[in-house]
Amino acid sequence: MHDELRDALLRQLDQPEARIDLTRAALLIGRGAYPDLDPAPYIDRLERWALDLANDIPHDGDIPARIAHLNRYMFEELGFEGEDQDYYNPRNSFLSDVLDRRRGIPISLALIYMDLGRRIGLELEGVSFPGHFLVKLTVMGGQVVLDPFNGGVSLDEDDLTQRLRMQYGEIDVSVQSLLHRAGKREILVRMLRNLKGIYHQQGEIQRTLETIDLIIAIDPHLDEEYRDRGLLFYEVDYAPAALRDLRHYLVAQPDAEDAARIRDLVIDLQREPIHLH
Repeated sequence: MHDELRDALLRQLDQPEARIDLTRAALLIGRGAYPDLDPAPYIDRLERWALDLANDIPHDGDIPARIAHLNRYMFEELGFEGEDQDYYNPRNSFLSDVLDRRRGIPISLALIYMDLGRRIGLELEGVSFPGHFLVKLTVMGGQVVLDPFNGGVSLDEDDLTQRLRMQYGEIDVSVQSLLHRAGKREILVRMLRNLKGIYHQQGEIQRTLETIDLIIAIDPHLDEEYRDRGLLFYEVDYAPAALRDLRHYLVAQPDAEDAARIRDLVIDLQREPIHLH
C-alpha cells in the first residue's frame, strides 16, 4: 500500500509547480492512515464552501474586505480552530481529518485557508516561518502576513519578531528574510516532517520510515533525511539499508557537524555480519 501512496503522490507532483493541486496532494498523504481515502468528496466540500463564501462577498469588495469575510466564514461560521489540546495527534496532519473535525495545526489550517482564499480571488501563499506555518498575501506596497491557526489574525513585523524571540531568544536575522514563499513541494515536505516527528516520538518505526520515504521521493536532495532513515535502519538492525543511506549522507555532506559520528557508525556496520531481513 505504501508504494501505491508514493506513486499516487508523485503523479500529482509530476507537473509544473503552477499546475500542482496542493489540496489534492495533501489529502493523498492521509492514505498512509486511511488506505481507501478518496480526495474527491473533500474537494467538493471545499468548492461548496467557496461558493457560499463568494455569494456573501460584495462584487466590489476590496482585499481587506475579502480577508475579513474569509476569516468570518472559516473561523466563525464553519468553526475551524487551532488544536492546542492534542497538538501532536497525527490526525491534525491529515487534511481529511482536519476538514471533518475542523481542528488542526498551523500548516493544515493554512492549506484550507489558502484553498478557500484562492477560490475568492485572494492569491494567498504559504510561508515556512520558523516554528509556525503562516500565510501571506502580496499587495501594493508590501505584504500582509496572516495566521490561520489564530483565526486569520494579521501580523506585523513587531509581532513576528516577538514570536521569534519567544521561541529562539535574541537572534540576528531579518524577519523579512524568513517570509519567502513556500513552494507546493516544500509545503508537502513540511507536513510530512511534522508526521515524521510525531511517529518517531510515538515509537512508530515503520510509519516513520514510510514517511521519510515519501519525503525523499518528493525531494531527493534532502540529505539529512537519508541520515535519519539510515539511523532508523541501524536501530532496527537492518545493516544493508543503514549502510546505503548513511554512506549517501556522508558523500553528500562530508563536512557535516555529525559526519564523524556517522562515519563511526558506518565502520561499525561494516564490521558486523549482514543479517537478511
